[in-house]
Amino acid sequence: MAFACQVAMSQRPIRLQVRPHELPDSADLVYYSKNKPWQAAAEVVGLNLSVWAFDRYIQKAEFAYINGHTIKENFKRGFVWDNDQMGTNMFLHPYHGNLYYNAARSNGFNFWQSGIYAIAGSAMWEMFMENEYPSLNDIIATPIGGMALGEMTYRASDIVLKDNAYGWERFGREAAALLIAPTRGLTRIINGDAWRHRSTSGRQFGIPNVAIEFSMGMRSMELEDEIFDEGTGGAIQFNIEYGDRFVVESSPKPFDYFSVNAELNFQESQPALGQLNIIGRLLSKEILDKNSTSLSIGLYQHFDYYDSDTISDISSKTPYKLGVPASIGAGLMFRDMPRGFFTMDAYLHANGIGLGAILSDYYNVAQRNYNLAAGFSLKGGANIVFKRDLLSLAASYEYYRLFTWDGYQANIDWNSIDPRTLDAQGDRSVASFGVFSARASVKLWHRLYATAHFSHYLRSTHYHYHPGVHSSTCAFRIMLTYKL
Repeated sequence: MAFACQVAMSQRPIRLQVRPHELPDSADLVYYSKNKPWQAAAEVVGLNLSVWAFDRYIQKAEFAYINGHTIKENFKRGFVWDNDQMGTNMFLHPYHGNLYYNAARSNGFNFWQSGIYAIAGSAMWEMFMENEYPSLNDIIATPIGGMALGEMTYRASDIVLKDNAYGWERFGREAAALLIAPTRGLTRIINGDAWRHRSTSGRQFGIPNVAIEFSMGMRSMELEDEIFDEGTGGAIQFNIEYGDRFVVESSPKPFDYFSVNAELNFQESQPALGQLNIIGRLLSKEILDKNSTSLSIGLYQHFDYYDSDTISDISSKTPYKLGVPASIGAGLMFRDMPRGFFTMDAYLHANGIGLGAILSDYYNVAQRNYNLAAGFSLKGGANIVFKRDLLSLAASYEYYRLFTWDGYQANIDWNSIDPRTLDAQGDRSVASFGVFSARASVKLWHRLYATAHFSHYLRSTHYHYHPGVHSSTCAFRIMLTYKL
C-alpha cells in the first residue's frame, strides 16, 4: 500500500495525504445505486422496534411501556420541549438519526432522500414508541444532526471497504465499516455484500483526498471565578479532513468536502466527549482564481458540540455546555499559494441556527440544566505554515448567539412542576458563547509533531427573570500529534 507525503493547505495547516486520490469505478457506481425503498423502510422500522424492545424488556424503562392509549395521547397533545440531558438530546439523538439516514443511504438513496427517511424514523419514534409526549427538539435534532453524522460516517466507512479483498483482511474491513456505520454494515450483511467477492473495490467514492491526524497528551482546565478552579487530565484529539475545500467540483455533491474535529477527555470530572465539530459542504462556487490566490463561496452544514462539567470539588459550577445539531450557512474559503518561506489560508462562516442548547445557571428540571434556543453563529480562522511542513500556526474564533423565547412564567411554583408537562425552552434569555483557539505544531520526525493548543471559552447570558452570568474558562494542552 503506497502512501503519499504531499502537503496541501486545508482545515488543518499541515496536511499529509493518506493515499493518492483515485476516482470510483463506474461498475461500483452502477452496482450500489439501485434504490430499495422497502428494504430501507424495513430497516428503519426494525431499528425502532429493536431499540424499544431493549428499553422495554431489558432496561424496563418507564417511558417504553406503550399502548393504544399512550399513542392516542401523543397525537392529542402534540410536540413539547423535553427535559433530557444535553448529551442525549444534542448527540445521542443525532447519532440515532444517523442510523436512520444510513439505512436509506446504503440502499441506494442520495443525501437528501436519505434525510426523508431520518425524518420518518424520528417521527415514528416520537409518536409511537414512548409514553412521553413527542419532543419538538428531538424531531429537529435527530434527522438534521443525523444527516451530518450519517453522511460523514457513510463516506468514512466507504474508505475502509474493499469488495475484492479476501480472508482476514476482508473480515477486518467489514467489521470496521460495521463499527463506523452500523446500518450500512447491516445492509451489507442482509444483501450478502459483506462476503461477496467482486472484481472491483466497491467504493462509491474511490479513494478520496483525505487526511487524518491523532493527538494525545495532557489537558489542564481552569475556571476563572471568585476562586480559581483547576483540573488536569488526559485528552485525545481526532481530526479528519475529507476532500479539498479549495477545489470546486463541476458537479458538487453534499459532503464532497467535510472536516471533523473531536476531543475525548480522560479526566474523572469531565464528560468523555468534550468536543465535536463537523462542517460539510453542500454547494460551492469559485469567485476568484487569479495568480497565486483563490477564493470560493459555499453553503455548509454545521454540527457543533462542546461539553464540560465541574472541574474539581473546589467549585460546584459547570463552565460551559453548547450543542448545535441544526445549523446551516454561507462560507468563504481563501487560499494564498506557496510563497517560498510560508503559505497561508483563511476561512469565514456565517450560519443560522435552527436549534441549539446552552448551559443555564437557573433552569434545572429533571435531567436538563440548559436552555434550548435558536440564533446564529460566526466562525473564522487562519493558518500559516513555514517551510512546507516544519512549523504551523493556527488561530480560530467561533461566536454563537442564542435566543430562548419560549420560557416559563415569572411566578412559577417549582415545587409543583411536572417535568413531563412543563413544555418550556428554559429561561427566557439571550446567551453568547465564544471559543478562541490557538494551535502550534512543530515537526519532530517524519509524521510526528509536537503540539501546543490553547482554548478560551467565554459564556455570557442575560436572563429575563434572573441576574446575568458570565463565565470564563481556559484550557491548555501539550500533545504529540501523528499525521497518517
